[in-house]
Amino acid sequence: MSEKTDISALSFEDALAALEAIVRNLESGQQKLEDAITAYERGAALKKHCETKLAEAEARVQAIVARADGSLALKSED
Repeated sequence: MSEKTDISALSFEDALAALEAIVRNLESGQQKLEDAITAYERGAALKKHCETKLAEAEARVQAIVARADGSLALKSED
């Protein structure tokens, strides 16, 4: 995955993997300062994207409720 990949097009899993790679590289301390700053900025954007994806997934899960008979249904919007 290229550093130039549009973050908004990434799945949660791909964004998380990219964020983890950035963290590993930053922790190594082997990057030049400017490269580290650029990586940190991309990491912050990836973190925000992951948080948004998680919030969307949580909203979808909360919209599903279990019926008494064990079947599932979408929660009504009353």
